[in-house]
Amino acid sequence: MSLAKLTEPAWDIDKEMKETSLGLSVVIPVYNEKDNLLPLHDQLISAIEPIGVSYEIIYVNDGSTDGSEEILQDIQAGSPVTAVLHLRRNFGQTAAMSAGFDRAGGEVVVTMDADLQNDPADIPRLLETLKDHDIVSGWRKDRKDAFWARRLPSRIANRLISWITGVHLRDYGCTLKAYRREVVENLELWGDHHRFAPAVASWMGVRVSEIEVNHRPRVRGVSKYSTTRVFPVMMDLLVVKFFLSYSASPMRFFGGVGMISVAAGTAVSLYLTILKLSRGADIGGRPLLVLGVLLWKLATELLYPIANPGLDVLEFVERAGDYFAPLALVFLLQRRFADPWDTDQDALTMARVESRGISDEGSEPVSDTQDPADQPRGQPPFGVLSR
Repeated sequence: MSLAKLTEPAWDIDKEMKETSLGLSVVIPVYNEKDNLLPLHDQLISAIEPIGVSYEIIYVNDGSTDGSEEILQDIQAGSPVTAVLHLRRNFGQTAAMSAGFDRAGGEVVVTMDADLQNDPADIPRLLETLKDHDIVSGWRKDRKDAFWARRLPSRIANRLISWITGVHLRDYGCTLKAYRREVVENLELWGDHHRFAPAVASWMGVRVSEIEVNHRPRVRGVSKYSTTRVFPVMMDLLVVKFFLSYSASPMRFFGGVGMISVAAGTAVSLYLTILKLSRGADIGGRPLLVLGVLLWKLATELLYPIANPGLDVLEFVERAGDYFAPLALVFLLQRRFADPWDTDQDALTMARVESRGISDEGSEPVSDTQDPADQPRGQPPFGVLSR
């Protein structure tokens, strides 16, 4: 990728778009929007034609089941500037947008929704602002959505995303955005990362801007928004934060965790060694011993890339992740069946002796054959330790 081109000031967008064979690509994910497609297409043509650049409109049918596919085919048949991609099932907006990016050939790529809430008339303003930037994002200042269900959660999420990523935008959820081609070619999207595209692209040193855009109420179709998307989005946000912080030097994170694991494994091993040598304790069946071994094994996996700098990062993360589940299991077993942090071997022996009916205070002995239910109250059943 040419990072130098991304940082060139005063990019002559008009010249670039008019001199190339294809100046503008508009990518629109579509999912069950049959009633909006025809008016959307007409508005797009009316907004783009006066710009005077070559363009294409790419509709990505994300597994629609309401008849949108047939309408898109009719639009494509009657419009030489239209391309339609059909996905086999509903993969989600991010996957549909990524497929559109792969197909787009314009020097500038604009994305927008198919529900007519984004206004195609804002596209010329996006292109004008893009002259001095690499990404221009829309800001739905006067958003026509329900306050409690949509606008308030969106405000909270936007502030959280801006704070965590360091890329301050007031409306990450607005699909109406414009990108230079160099950005799109190097932008990898997964999960729900389309909304984080400006933050993900920030590692390239891109210049991001935001302008007010018109937002219209939905008059046809049904909104696809659901509160069930909140948790996946938050998880993706953590992934983006990790990517932004450690993509260039992941060992700063994994090396630190590895050193902590070494210290914890060493402490556990020393504790069990002292317990064995000083009191002759039986440590072979303790979950704490397994925990210590796993901590050391995890540490070797995390620190392994230091001696192998060519190791693929994703392979490394996958290998290290195999040890977190056993660690969690051992910890749960530790809490459930034993307390080896402060178990005293002498106290353990005394408990076993008392359970066989031998008491220092002359209490009545309990025979080995006696029914545990008939034992005197206050004494544990034979072979069972009270805690």
